[in-house]
Amino acid sequence: MYLYNEQDQKIIEQRVAQFQNQTDRYLAGELSDDEFLPLRLQNGLYIQRLAPMLRIAVPYGLLNSIQLRKLAHITRLYDKGYCHVTTRQNIQLNWPKLEDVPKILAELAQVEMHAVQTSGNCIRNTTSDQFAGASRDELEDPRPWCEIIRQWSTFHPEFAFLPRKFKIAVSGTDGDRAAIQVHDIGIQIVKNSSNEVGFKIYVGGGLGRTPVIGSIIREFLPQKDLLTYLDAILRVYNRHGNRANKYKARIKILVKAWTPEIFAQEVEDEWDYTKDTPGKLTLTEINRVKGHFTLPPYEILDDKKLDEEIKTQA
Repeated sequence: MYLYNEQDQKIIEQRVAQFQNQTDRYLAGELSDDEFLPLRLQNGLYIQRLAPMLRIAVPYGLLNSIQLRKLAHITRLYDKGYCHVTTRQNIQLNWPKLEDVPKILAELAQVEMHAVQTSGNCIRNTTSDQFAGASRDELEDPRPWCEIIRQWSTFHPEFAFLPRKFKIAVSGTDGDRAAIQVHDIGIQIVKNSSNEVGFKIYVGGGLGRTPVIGSIIREFLPQKDLLTYLDAILRVYNRHGNRANKYKARIKILVKAWTPEIFAQEVEDEWDYTKDTPGKLTLTEINRVKGHFTLPPYEILDDKKLDEEIKTQA
């Protein structure tokens, strides 16, 4: 899994200190509810009827044992001894005290975790298949690509206040265990006719009150172009999404209103401006991130032999 470097850790610790100051000012009456609203949402904090709710990011659903123990400690100390695992692989605490939330974030920072961009109209946690990296049927491990997207989207200044929340998922298989077709952007790892590995891009999927299956707007996108193409999609949505009505603000509504063909052309036109900018991925950068996801020493087992062993044991 990806491990923080010194700069990553510094950024998260600075965010914790910043939110501690903002929370103190709010509790002291120096910030109004409206002023505190965007600040708390940027840190995953909801104010609900009975108690605050804090949503903690779990990038592509991957936790190590140290992080799990820290989460258990936090739920015992600051909540009711349990937490909720969300559909999109995050963790929610439903009974923390408002004044304790900065302390929780400080504890999370100790184990390379945070709650940044788990709420609000921004790019949310990028998710993947629950068997990513261990599945025999995947074309390629999707987790490094999730991490590349995470690093690009976290604290992205242009996409911090989108028309509505925005969710991305990546799948390395045809089976789509990551449910990419019901995400704002779905990314499927595929091969083209030249045996090159790249991506099939879906847009405009979603559930909720208006369930929609996403539409394919690009059959094959080269790996190096992933971030610049995502950037083009987000730019089109950010400019044309409905900000007047939050119930019609998701990208799925825009894609349906325009048709997938028109939306795809708008993205291509926007991409012409950005595809050859420094946002284009290099092989060095791709391999740097992939280097964090080394495979365990899996033992290759013979299916027929296992079947015979099971019959013998029965």
